[in-house]
Amino acid sequence: MIVTTQHLRDFALYLYREEKSAATQEKYLRDARSFCAYAEGREVTKELVVAWKKQLMARGYGIRSINSMLAGVNSLLVFVGLPECKVKSVCAQRKTYCGEDTELTKAEYLRLLEAARQNEQLNLVMQTICGTGIRVSELRYFTVEALRRGEVTVDCKNKTRTILIPGKLRKLLLHYARRRGIRSGAVFVTRTGKPLDRSNIWSAMKKLCEKAGVQPSKVFPHNLRKLFARTFYGIEKDIAKLADILGHSSISTTRIYIMTTGREHRRKIERLGLVI
Repeated sequence: MIVTTQHLRDFALYLYREEKSAATQEKYLRDARSFCAYAEGREVTKELVVAWKKQLMARGYGIRSINSMLAGVNSLLVFVGLPECKVKSVCAQRKTYCGEDTELTKAEYLRLLEAARQNEQLNLVMQTICGTGIRVSELRYFTVEALRRGEVTVDCKNKTRTILIPGKLRKLLLHYARRRGIRSGAVFVTRTGKPLDRSNIWSAMKKLCEKAGVQPSKVFPHNLRKLFARTFYGIEKDIAKLADILGHSSISTTRIYIMTTGREHRRKIERLGLVI
């Protein structure tokens, strides 16, 4: 079988009907198109999919990125009736610490806020994500009505959860909405009135890097969510509660969020005092 443009259209409709989140739909379709571009009209076989997987590895993609792309393509293969062509994820030993070139510290976050002082919307977007631990795709649930209630109900990945808005943040956002003349609906919108999306925020944050003195590799919306997770866990030490707040189905995912840097990991080992 050759996967055609029509197959991709049908796959997009399937993902929508399965009530996948907008971000998941976009991601799976992007990965499916990437695979189809590689296939170049050739018949899809297990060997072809394996070759694509090897090419991703040769091009230096991270293991998590590769496995994420494979998930999208495997879903496509099942949909078009080629489950025998699915390939396994790339296996790797779980890391016990993360790289210092990607972890955003609280001090760096504060510098980003200072750099965004003249861009009130971006400043408050970053505080909202980092102050509540939401996914960037969940910003649209922060409506004037939700702010008045003091809590946000998020419907994501076929799960509904309630997010409590810190009092200080609630006050800041209500004040912002009043001054912008936003009386109902989403608080964070573009000039045309549409809710801000991931690309809008990612691009705006990247422009802060030089002024804030923060490496671009650390500056993206999801790192704000991770900073919330590490800060919360550092105080509460309750990974199950943190998983609920973040909306994770598995604590294994939450463990990735609270991973410390190599420097901190080494410092903890040295404090054991077992080398004399």
